[in-house]
Amino acid sequence: MDFEVYCDESCPDLLASARPAARFMVIGSVWLRSEDRDEFKAAIHALRNKHHIGGEFKWQKLSPSRLGFYKELIEWFMEKGERLRFRCIAIDHSKVNLIQYHEADQELGFYKFYYQMLHQWIDDFNQYVVFCDSKKNRDPKRLRTLRRCLDASNLSSTVRNVQAIRSNESVLIQLADVLTGIAGARLNRSAGAHTAKEEVTRSLETLLGRKVAPTARAEKKFNAFLIELQGGW
Repeated sequence: MDFEVYCDESCPDLLASARPAARFMVIGSVWLRSEDRDEFKAAIHALRNKHHIGGEFKWQKLSPSRLGFYKELIEWFMEKGERLRFRCIAIDHSKVNLIQYHEADQELGFYKFYYQMLHQWIDDFNQYVVFCDSKKNRDPKRLRTLRRCLDASNLSSTVRNVQAIRSNESVLIQLADVLTGIAGARLNRSAGAHTAKEEVTRSLETLLGRKVAPTARAEKKFNAFLIELQGGW
């Protein structure tokens, strides 16, 4: 079966920041069958039109005047069941040793964690195309290397491509941004009380029937993996 994955990240500069503003960097993704893409894009565009949302929608643009749209977007996401899934990986920047494990290269470390986020959900006998939010990399081969590593480590599946696209051209990357923002806000405790962001987060938690928090790998709908960097059992 053919699948598509749309990715975004929250606090991507934490690994190299001298004055980090948060604890966790979060890399998130939405997963869907390729055959569902057009239906899902049309549904999101219809929601935007209904709420008169012009331009790009993002977690950082969530405001009281747009609250109805974001809450209805979350409800729509939940209604899709396992046809539309979310997975993120959270990295505690204080436990990352760039010098020892990542050649003192923040960009290399970032894409190693990107690999971990994607690798665990790639299943046998499927084909995947991964879309990342466009960002300027010092090494222009990063995405090609990521594709090669994913393909080589999943011998019974095929990662056909990993490519960058601009978030303002993809409502599915914008959806990934919103869901990643929710996960990051909960883990970093950054959504203030009585704010629009807190209300949207609580709406998702009500529909999930639980708090947004680290989950087991088997969680299919809203999976949040807190990577353990200290070893042990």
